[in-house]
Amino acid sequence: MLTELCQYLKNWFELDQISGKVTITDGNITVVSDSLLYGGSVPTIQSGQYIHIEGSVFNSGVHQYGEDTLTNETFEGTVWLMGIPQAIIDLDAEITAWRDKYESISSPAMSPFNSESFKGYAYSKGTVSSGAGAESALGWQNVFGPRLAPWRKI
Repeated sequence: MLTELCQYLKNWFELDQISGKVTITDGNITVVSDSLLYGGSVPTIQSGQYIHIEGSVFNSGVHQYGEDTLTNETFEGTVWLMGIPQAIIDLDAEITAWRDKYESISSPAMSPFNSESFKGYAYSKGTVSSGAGAESALGWQNVFGPRLAPWRKI
Protein backbone atom coordinates (compact mmCIF):
# COMPACT_ATOMS: atom_id res chain seq x y z
CA MET A 1 0.00 0.00 0.00
CA LEU A 2 2.94 2.38 0.58
CA THR A 3 3.71 2.50 -3.14
CA GLU A 4 0.12 3.49 -3.92
CA LEU A 5 0.09 5.99 -1.05
CA CYS A 6 3.31 7.69 -2.21
CA GLN A 7 1.94 7.84 -5.78
CA TYR A 8 -1.24 9.49 -4.46
CA LEU A 9 0.79 11.97 -2.41
CA LYS A 10 3.18 12.58 -5.32
CA ASN A 11 5.77 12.45 -2.57
CA TRP A 12 8.40 9.74 -2.28
CA PHE A 13 10.11 11.28 0.77
CA GLU A 14 13.43 10.80 -0.99
CA LEU A 15 16.66 11.45 0.85
CA ASP A 16 19.10 10.21 -1.79
CA GLN A 17 19.18 8.09 -4.91
CA ILE A 18 21.54 5.60 -6.47
CA SER A 19 21.26 5.01 -10.22
CA GLY A 20 23.09 2.44 -12.27
CA LYS A 21 23.38 -1.31 -12.52
CA VAL A 22 21.42 -2.66 -9.55
CA THR A 23 21.92 -6.22 -8.34
CA ILE A 24 19.64 -7.79 -5.74
CA THR A 25 20.95 -11.05 -4.28
CA ASP A 26 19.39 -12.72 -1.23
CA GLY A 27 17.87 -9.42 -0.09
CA ASN A 28 21.11 -7.45 -0.44
CA ILE A 29 21.31 -4.56 -2.88
CA THR A 30 24.49 -3.47 -4.61
CA VAL A 31 24.68 -0.72 -7.19
CA VAL A 32 27.44 0.12 -9.64
CA SER A 33 26.58 3.80 -9.87
CA ASP A 34 27.44 6.42 -12.45
CA SER A 35 25.53 9.24 -10.77
CA LEU A 36 24.34 10.23 -7.34
CA LEU A 37 21.74 12.83 -6.47
CA TYR A 38 23.37 14.32 -3.36
CA GLY A 39 27.11 13.85 -3.22
CA GLY A 40 29.95 11.73 -4.40
CA SER A 41 29.73 8.55 -2.32
CA VAL A 42 27.30 5.67 -2.49
CA PRO A 43 24.90 6.07 0.44
CA THR A 44 24.34 3.16 2.81
CA ILE A 45 20.89 1.61 2.95
CA GLN A 46 20.08 1.04 6.60
CA SER A 47 18.27 -2.07 7.76
CA GLY A 48 14.59 -1.20 8.19
CA GLN A 49 14.82 1.88 5.95
CA TYR A 50 12.20 2.33 3.25
CA ILE A 51 13.45 2.33 -0.32
CA HIS A 52 11.76 2.95 -3.65
CA ILE A 53 13.01 0.78 -6.50
CA GLU A 54 12.46 1.86 -10.12
CA GLY A 55 13.36 0.02 -13.31
CA SER A 56 13.06 -3.47 -11.89
CA VAL A 57 10.99 -6.24 -13.41
CA PHE A 58 10.27 -7.93 -10.08
CA ASN A 59 10.90 -5.39 -7.32
CA SER A 60 9.62 -1.99 -8.46
CA GLY A 61 7.86 -0.12 -5.67
CA VAL A 62 8.38 0.73 -2.01
CA HIS A 63 10.03 -1.84 0.26
CA GLN A 64 11.41 -1.92 3.77
CA TYR A 65 15.05 -2.97 3.42
CA GLY A 66 15.84 -6.12 5.33
CA GLU A 67 12.17 -6.73 6.15
CA ASP A 68 10.50 -7.31 2.77
CA THR A 69 11.40 -10.22 0.52
CA LEU A 70 13.07 -9.07 -2.68
CA THR A 71 13.45 -11.21 -5.79
CA ASN A 72 17.00 -11.77 -7.06
CA GLU A 73 17.72 -9.85 -10.27
CA THR A 74 20.06 -7.45 -12.03
CA PHE A 75 18.73 -4.38 -13.86
CA GLU A 76 19.51 -0.81 -14.88
CA GLY A 77 17.52 1.40 -12.55
CA THR A 78 17.32 3.55 -9.46
CA VAL A 79 17.09 2.89 -5.75
CA TRP A 80 15.68 5.85 -3.81
CA LEU A 81 16.50 6.02 -0.11
CA MET A 82 13.40 7.28 1.67
CA GLY A 83 12.65 9.01 4.95
CA ILE A 84 8.94 8.31 5.37
CA PRO A 85 7.52 10.05 8.48
CA GLN A 86 6.05 7.75 11.14
CA ALA A 87 2.70 9.53 10.73
CA ILE A 88 2.53 8.27 7.12
CA ILE A 89 3.42 4.73 8.20
CA ASP A 90 0.61 4.90 10.78
CA LEU A 91 -1.86 6.26 8.21
CA ASP A 92 -0.83 3.49 5.82
CA ALA A 93 -1.88 0.93 8.45
CA GLU A 94 -5.21 2.73 8.98
CA ILE A 95 -5.88 2.93 5.24
CA THR A 96 -5.07 -0.77 4.83
CA ALA A 97 -7.55 -1.64 7.61
CA TRP A 98 -10.17 0.65 6.06
CA ARG A 99 -9.70 -0.95 2.65
CA ASP A 100 -9.96 -4.44 4.14
CA LYS A 101 -13.31 -3.43 5.64
CA TYR A 102 -14.86 -1.36 2.85
CA GLU A 103 -13.23 -2.61 -0.34
CA SER A 104 -13.67 -6.32 0.24
CA ILE A 105 -15.86 -8.26 -2.15
CA SER A 106 -18.50 -8.70 0.57
CA SER A 107 -18.81 -4.96 1.16
CA PRO A 108 -22.01 -3.35 -0.21
CA ALA A 109 -19.86 -0.50 -1.47
CA MET A 110 -18.21 -2.87 -3.96
CA SER A 111 -21.44 -3.85 -5.69
CA PRO A 112 -21.44 -2.68 -9.32
CA PHE A 113 -25.21 -2.14 -9.19
CA ASN A 114 -26.99 0.98 -7.95
CA SER A 115 -30.34 -0.76 -8.26
CA GLU A 116 -31.86 -3.91 -9.65
CA SER A 117 -35.21 -5.61 -9.71
CA PHE A 118 -36.59 -8.96 -10.83
CA LYS A 119 -39.67 -11.10 -9.99
CA GLY A 120 -41.04 -8.67 -7.43
CA TYR A 121 -37.70 -8.09 -5.75
CA ALA A 122 -36.18 -4.62 -5.86
CA TYR A 123 -32.91 -3.35 -4.48
CA SER A 124 -31.46 0.17 -4.47
CA LYS A 125 -28.12 1.10 -3.07
CA GLY A 126 -28.29 4.36 -1.16
CA THR A 127 -25.88 7.16 -1.83
CA VAL A 128 -24.40 8.99 1.11
CA SER A 129 -22.55 12.27 0.84
CA SER A 130 -21.89 12.74 4.56
CA GLY A 131 -22.85 11.43 7.95
CA ALA A 132 -23.24 7.84 9.05
CA GLY A 133 -22.28 5.38 6.37
CA ALA A 134 -20.41 7.91 4.25
CA GLU A 135 -17.10 6.10 4.77
CA SER A 136 -18.26 3.03 2.91
CA ALA A 137 -19.50 5.11 -0.03
CA LEU A 138 -16.19 6.90 -0.60
CA GLY A 139 -12.75 5.81 -1.69
CA TRP A 140 -9.82 5.86 0.71
CA GLN A 141 -8.47 8.99 -1.00
CA ASN A 142 -11.58 10.95 0.00
CA VAL A 143 -11.80 9.51 3.50
CA PHE A 144 -8.13 10.08 4.37
CA GLY A 145 -7.41 13.00 2.02
CA PRO A 146 -7.65 15.74 4.65
CA ARG A 147 -5.23 13.91 6.95
CA LEU A 148 -2.81 13.25 4.06
CA ALA A 149 -2.96 16.81 2.70
CA PRO A 150 0.09 18.14 4.59
CA TRP A 151 2.33 15.66 2.74
CA ARG A 152 0.73 15.92 -0.70
CA LYS A 153 2.80 17.63 -3.39
CA ILE A 154 1.30 19.39 -6.35
